[in-house]
Amino acid sequence: MKQLKLGYLCLIGMMVLLAGCSSGGPTGGLGNGQLQGVAERPTWDNITPQGMTYIPSGTFHAGPSDQDVNHTLQQRSKSKSIQGFFMDETEITNNEYRQFVNYVRDSIAHEKLGHFVEDEENGGQKIDWTYEIDWSNESEDAATLDEMYYSGDDQFWGQKELDANKLIYAHEWYDWKAASGRLARNDNSRSEFIRREETNIYPDTLCWVHDFSYSYNEPMTRNYFSHPAFDDYPVVGVDWEQANAFCAWRTKLWRDYASENGETMGEEFRLPFEHEWEYAARGGLENAPYPWGGPYVRNRKGCLLANFKPGRGNYPEDGGFYTVRADSYHPNDYGLYCMSGNVAEWTSTAFFENAYSFDHDMNPDIRFDTGEEDPATMRRKVIRGGSWKDIAYYIQTGTRHWEYQDTSKSYIGFRCALTFLGRSIDDEF
Repeated sequence: MKQLKLGYLCLIGMMVLLAGCSSGGPTGGLGNGQLQGVAERPTWDNITPQGMTYIPSGTFHAGPSDQDVNHTLQQRSKSKSIQGFFMDETEITNNEYRQFVNYVRDSIAHEKLGHFVEDEENGGQKIDWTYEIDWSNESEDAATLDEMYYSGDDQFWGQKELDANKLIYAHEWYDWKAASGRLARNDNSRSEFIRREETNIYPDTLCWVHDFSYSYNEPMTRNYFSHPAFDDYPVVGVDWEQANAFCAWRTKLWRDYASENGETMGEEFRLPFEHEWEYAARGGLENAPYPWGGPYVRNRKGCLLANFKPGRGNYPEDGGFYTVRADSYHPNDYGLYCMSGNVAEWTSTAFFENAYSFDHDMNPDIRFDTGEEDPATMRRKVIRGGSWKDIAYYIQTGTRHWEYQDTSKSYIGFRCALTFLGRSIDDEF
């Protein structure tokens, strides 16, 4: 009997050994002596993220589709080729951005309450989101969470309100440009190219007041971000740095889910670069001044096709006094809403008047990460699309404009982009 068991064990051992020798596994086995690649690689099926649409690779002529009435020569016509990517169908809405705010709020509360669990994969600790936070005044957690609220003279009518200044989001990003530099290749530590930032992420609700002198907009300050009536309207009062922090958080949200469910992570969410935005706005229409084609801002029935400032200032004529729902009007041929008007949108691109003279014709993107010692002019970032308070010239697909990256406005929002991994979404070869 013992000899029979020993024989079985030897047979199993030989089978395991033979299996190891015959497979081109990840351990680099000999296989059959041929180049086979690494076995058991994860599968990858491109997933269209929720709320996004696919923009195929292509080439277009960037620049004005009509006369440059200001003769600025900032957007000279030039052929550009763009890699396929995903883009949000609408501008990021108040309710979508509120998910980010609530995540930061809850993560701070969990840390204060000591809700941690061991991170078995990476070591250390991570937040245990299975704990519930009791925000009521009578809870055991109330005293610990009190410092997250306004107190003393900062309270208004005795209301219990979260202190927006406490909502800080810390994130990291890798400076690939610096890491690829010639001097970076010699004995540089990787940590020199990892950038760490802390950003106050709550929108500047006061932008509705400080953007317009001698104009009554206090109701918008009090309600626009918080009231459910505006949940599906584009978030405003968000500067360029806050928009990037949102993209970093959205990436983390997806990465954490993919890690927990054994899925393969795609690319990182980011702001679209300037010509990527323009290419998407044109919807595949060559030399079209507007996302719907043009050359007019009205259809054959005389209805306005975007939310902007018609005529000499008839704001409500287009259906919206301020902003409108992010999915208003008809989408362009790529399925994107409000690429003209509603709110202007941040891009990742640094603004230089003569950028078209020297930028590349393949995925052109000019980035500049400013330091404290840099002049204010270096903090300019390109915004595109025009807004509810702009005349028709600014809502044209080829019109460039800019704003300082640390400035928030009641007429600037953003949407995210995500580079497509592969040749084409319908590639079957």
